[in-house]
Amino acid sequence: MTLQQEIVGNAMQMAVVSLSPGQTVYCEAGKFLFKTSNVTMETRLSGPSDGGRAQGGGGGMGGMLRQAMGTAMQVGQRMLAGESMAFQYFSAQGGEGTVGFAGVLPGEMRALELDGTRAWFAEKDAFVAAESTVEFGIAFQGGRTGMSGGEGFVLEKFTGRGTVIIAGAGNFIDLDPADFGGRIEVDTGCVVAFEEGIRYGVQRVGGLNRQGVMNAVFGGEGLSLATLEGSGRVILQSLTIEGLANALRKAQGGDKQGPTGGLFSTHEG
Repeated sequence: MTLQQEIVGNAMQMAVVSLSPGQTVYCEAGKFLFKTSNVTMETRLSGPSDGGRAQGGGGGMGGMLRQAMGTAMQVGQRMLAGESMAFQYFSAQGGEGTVGFAGVLPGEMRALELDGTRAWFAEKDAFVAAESTVEFGIAFQGGRTGMSGGEGFVLEKFTGRGTVIIAGAGNFIDLDPADFGGRIEVDTGCVVAFEEGIRYGVQRVGGLNRQGVMNAVFGGEGLSLATLEGSGRVILQSLTIEGLANALRKAQGGDKQGPTGGLFSTHEG
């Protein structure tokens, strides 16, 4: 059953979801906004694949131990992806119900429809909510890629069938690398999400020469750019979290970045 949802708002968008009786949606703790009184709310450490086993256990002491270890692994994965330890689950009882979700940054939200054939990958903390038929996991892009790219080391991964809602900062633009010769190069902080089949990597900005040093020190991009290759949907955001943080520091008189950007940025984390 397709999740009935509507993205509303402009500068700070929200997702309003209509639930059929018995239908369940889950979100990261802290992304819930409102609900009607016939929608139940339950907070659990377990992921949607556990279903009823999350409460019942079963299988004696061995089953309980396996369940506890599986839940601990899921919690560890979510923490690596920058998400909360727990999920909140919402189900409609006795009729149609409504529940609302919001992101944490000024920007857009997007509902992605999974048909079971292609996974979606998203940057850390992009997840807002999803149907219980959608699995939340993480994917590693490999030590070398992650160490170079900063944001690209751990990605959120969504599989299964159903709707998943993500959020980012600023405005979104949808691109397909195939429309640009099969490859685009992007500021590492601007990648929101992309379909399975897109090859994600990180490359150094310029060579170890005068222009390469100028790009890194004065260009505002640091040493690396994200590369996206292949054919498929890519979602980029116009505002990076670092850019927003720098703007806030500057407005408060605490900006020490100066005109250089790049390597001389005082951004921490």
